[in-house]
Amino acid sequence: MRFEDIDLHRTVEHVLAGGELDRETARALLACPDERLDDLLAAVMRVREASFGRRVKLCVLSNAQSGICSEDCHYCSQSRISRADIPVYRLKTTDTLLREAEAALQSGANRYCMVCSMRGPAVRDVALLAETCEQVSRRFPGLELCLSLGLMSREQASELKSAGAGWINHNLNTSRRFYPSICTTHTWDDRVATIENVRRAGLKTCCGGIIGMGETDDDVLDLAYATRRLAVDSLPINFLSPIGKTPLENARWLTPERCLKAVCVFRLLNPQTEVRAAGGRELNLGARQPDLFKAVNSIFVNGYLTTPGWDYERTLRLIEGAGFEPEPQSA
Repeated sequence: MRFEDIDLHRTVEHVLAGGELDRETARALLACPDERLDDLLAAVMRVREASFGRRVKLCVLSNAQSGICSEDCHYCSQSRISRADIPVYRLKTTDTLLREAEAALQSGANRYCMVCSMRGPAVRDVALLAETCEQVSRRFPGLELCLSLGLMSREQASELKSAGAGWINHNLNTSRRFYPSICTTHTWDDRVATIENVRRAGLKTCCGGIIGMGETDDDVLDLAYATRRLAVDSLPINFLSPIGKTPLENARWLTPERCLKAVCVFRLLNPQTEVRAAGGRELNLGARQPDLFKAVNSIFVNGYLTTPGWDYERTLRLIEGAGFEPEPQSA
């Protein structure tokens, strides 16, 4: 099937009625000719608006533990095989994380995400983060609270749920087929198990991936369909930002158009899920960043762990200039 053979209106109506894109159609959409991309974006905008209107949720990341990880994820500056010049420190204290949560709230964020560089949390890590969740929830009840702690058991997730956490992030990153090309110290199925543990504990799931690591179109589609099958609640899409002294430091395969086609496919396969533009948007989309909002309804501000990003004020101008509005903060 070619893109030209697709009736975009009927495709959108099918998705809005609860139907799933067949793989042949999804592949043709991902291969959309650049000169027809605006047509695809306009169609996808109808799906985005049906669930989220024109609002954009703002999220802030905290690098709660940096550069201490036994895994060999090739894209990551914090992995054990990285030689990138980054800060290295143990888990921040509850007081520090509380101050950062307050700063996130003051910067307009709806969600605060504590991310720890680790294979998985130790007992003491869960205890400290549970105490942090309790205090953040008590002091800032309107701030959504997410954690990313590597591989997790149901019991660990349950403890954090009881303490006030709302979401756990654990990305699949790519397809099962391609996964051994970017990581050998754990498997794709290990990551799926963590998502299932999180859901069984009653937490909401935050699970997406990275575009631009050398994967094929079929790998992108496999990831997109996996997020649909898992029915994830929140779906961050990263666009590889190559970091010096990591195995993927010379990866330069993305164009703005490639990024936009990918988010369109993820949106059509996950019409009611929060789809978030995550790391690498500034680098890889440049002047086409406003088009992201036709598919995504959420975005990070103030950087991405070890790489910089636009601050709140600049991002706010981007959102409003594109004809959208930030989601109001809860009381």
